[in-house]
Amino acid sequence: MNKTLSHVLVVSMAASVLNLHAGPQREEHLADSVRSALSAAVAGLPPPNPYLPTAADKKAYDAWLQTQQQRLSARLVQWHGPSGLPELATPEAQRVFLQMVWYESHRAALDPALVLGLVEVESGFRKFAISSAGAMGVMQVMPFWPRLLGQGEPAMLFQWQTNLRFGCVILRHYLKLEDGQLAMALGRYNGSRGQSTYPQAVLAAQQRWQP
Repeated sequence: MNKTLSHVLVVSMAASVLNLHAGPQREEHLADSVRSALSAAVAGLPPPNPYLPTAADKKAYDAWLQTQQQRLSARLVQWHGPSGLPELATPEAQRVFLQMVWYESHRAALDPALVLGLVEVESGFRKFAISSAGAMGVMQVMPFWPRLLGQGEPAMLFQWQTNLRFGCVILRHYLKLEDGQLAMALGRYNGSRGQSTYPQAVLAAQQRWQP
């Protein structure tokens, strides 16, 4: 395969993933106890400092950050051109973002590779992405969620950690509703529950982010 054709195929594959825009997460009735629990889960945004009790844990975390930063840097160029994305233009910004992903994923008992895969499919890592359905930010959270949980204005969803916090808590909530069935929870997250295209795309992306 010549280099030109190979490049075209890579770009086409990336575009096919990044064009899977978020569907409309449905605003469902929440029992007061559920609303209170979710509101508490998204409240408060301490710095994403991981708890690493042993030297081995610290070494594994540093290795994860290094590996994922290299992957993220390469993929941003692949998807968005030589300049990448302004908000993730430097290694330091990429590292800070990945620290937030690691922290919020573990806080919600989710695989960081799953969250990175979801971000890849939903927004292509664009901080200020808005879908045709109105979903916002890197995890494409619908703007009704801050209002529903009494946590401020939708514009806050353009903040990295806030968006990751909401997205991870919502996905964990959907996993509970779906009795741990990840494909169904992902479909509910995307507003395409019961369809396979979106879950398959996220799960394939998850594999690309495994350490």
